[in-house]
Amino acid sequence: MSTPFPFTAVVGQDDLRLALLLNAVSPAVGGVLVRGEKGTAKSTAVRALSVLMPGLDVVAGCRFSCDPGSPDPACPDGPHEPGAFESRPARMVELPVGASEDRLVGALDIERALAEGVKAFEPGLLADAHRGILYVDEVNLLHDHLVDLLLDAAAMGASYVEREGVSVRHAARFLLVGTMNPEEGELRPQLLDRFGLTVEVAASREPDQRVEVVRRRLAYDDDPEGFAARWADEESAVRARIAAARELLPSVRLGDGALRQIAATCAAFEVDGMRADIVMARTAVALAAWAGRTDVLAEDVRQAALLALPHRRRRNPFDAPGMDEDKLDQTLEQFAGEDEDPDPDPDPGGPGGGDGGQPPPSDGDGPEGGDTAARPEAGEGGEPQPSGAGEQSAVRAAEPFRTKVLSVPGIGEGAAGRRSRARTEHGRTTGARRPQGALTKLHLAATVQAAAPHQRARGRSGRGLVIRRDDLRQATREGREGNLVLFVVDASGSMAARQRMSAVKGAVLSLLLDAYQRRDKVGLVTFRGAAADVALPPTSSVDAAAVRLESLPTGGRTPLAAGLLKAHDVLRVERLRDPARRALVVLVTDGRATGGPEPVALAGRAARLFAAEGVACVVVDCESGPVRLGLAAQVAGELGGSAVTLDELRAESIAGLVRDVQGTSRRAA
Repeated sequence: MSTPFPFTAVVGQDDLRLALLLNAVSPAVGGVLVRGEKGTAKSTAVRALSVLMPGLDVVAGCRFSCDPGSPDPACPDGPHEPGAFESRPARMVELPVGASEDRLVGALDIERALAEGVKAFEPGLLADAHRGILYVDEVNLLHDHLVDLLLDAAAMGASYVEREGVSVRHAARFLLVGTMNPEEGELRPQLLDRFGLTVEVAASREPDQRVEVVRRRLAYDDDPEGFAARWADEESAVRARIAAARELLPSVRLGDGALRQIAATCAAFEVDGMRADIVMARTAVALAAWAGRTDVLAEDVRQAALLALPHRRRRNPFDAPGMDEDKLDQTLEQFAGEDEDPDPDPDPGGPGGGDGGQPPPSDGDGPEGGDTAARPEAGEGGEPQPSGAGEQSAVRAAEPFRTKVLSVPGIGEGAAGRRSRARTEHGRTTGARRPQGALTKLHLAATVQAAAPHQRARGRSGRGLVIRRDDLRQATREGREGNLVLFVVDASGSMAARQRMSAVKGAVLSLLLDAYQRRDKVGLVTFRGAAADVALPPTSSVDAAAVRLESLPTGGRTPLAAGLLKAHDVLRVERLRDPARRALVVLVTDGRATGGPEPVALAGRAARLFAAEGVACVVVDCESGPVRLGLAAQVAGELGGSAVTLDELRAESIAGLVRDVQGTSRRAA
């Protein structure tokens, strides 16, 4: 086993280290979600924490790590006789993004369960992680149903496996740590709320601190064991402090004054539900224990709020996590001093000092906040610029609105989502088939039907069926998939009227919000001047798409053919990367084509490529004025899709048009 990078040698990232240590002291806090850009020591810090966790006594031979002092009475390997036990370090189990449900929760041998009535259970990663750490890198890329199972187990402290009436339960209490890069997509607000704490991390912009990061990393790569030995004393000190804080935790007093501050803070920041209050209370108690105190102070409540509330204030994907610290201080001050017992003096060496129990970090910036870039202010409205006009400044988007459901016709087999019909592992049962690989969802009736004709030939004599592998049938299910919504936006001079472009951006932002909720990938192609650009390659991050859209300038000629060809190229590459994901193209244009030689003919030929491949398309007609040429409708006809005018967007929304797209596609087929 390779030597992990020492936890105490991580430079900076004080909030990250403190959040991890608080969960090590009190796993009831609920885990940590670490958000940040790539290369910020997220994974390094998590892996390093496992070395600091106190060792465990486990029942000898138990696959579920039962505590010999209080074994789980429902343990599948039980009942356990008192006596034999063994000691081992706490485990850190990693959950891969592509893991199956059976790999996570475990699998039952259905063949033996039906034929012999035996609960033959193969434990999954949740059993391996019991009383240790479960680490999920890129948790935002994990399938939703796996995240639901994971967080349910973390909340209940147990995992349940159900297969056609056969069930197994085992304890599953672990420290849950997830890391993610927000640029690759966000978690749903409901899932964000299930993580106890969240931390935003970013690379320091301080040269001295960056130099120290590089120096330590190079030293570790040259001699991992020697480097770890140089930090052994600091590691031992933190390990002992974790053990002492765990011992002190039951003695920490959370007074009525601190409770009122917690409740007032959650109410002032309008967080949903009561989970935030509970998490803040547990975090404040853990902070006091970590500082070696038996009373919770106002500084503990403040630090708990900064760790437990930012991700719970997110209302939509365009909101960045964050808190108004001035408002927090005012709230705490307003409800201070209501405890009957006087508070002891603050501990200057406690977590409020930001040292997290580590050696003093080198000077430099801590993790940067999640402030969003201010949207550019819209100027006064003006007339449309003639084709070939110079570049215009970016226009602010109109307020997004709720859209109806977009869907792609037919039945797909793409990644699980919430948009179009698809054959998935989850959903309503529609039939049965022979399993391809491991059996995951048994179709009981079809299995019995397949086995019944062979019972006499197999010499059946008892009550149970004689089941063979060939008899098993996999249930086929229909659910929903996520799609690729590719926006192709005309940013030429003919689209430069501020009021019109503002409405267009508002409509696209509305669809981005819908795509976020339905777990789609999105992409953005723009065309203006003499060429088209991929402003955003297909991604799961609607935040990134919204930022690119807001800063989109306009002006120049209209190379419509270039825009369509660029979009066609994006779809071609994406089909190679993810052939199962189906696409919907949303073309936003007034239909003019003025860039390059024979622009209209070229645009028509480019559009027919989409029709030939059966790609679902919607054209948003942005033409305005008393005389309209209907050019966008002609482009829609070439694409094999349908068109809607900009004035109709508010009345029905772009999403309502997909019904027409479906009808057009069926008629074409």
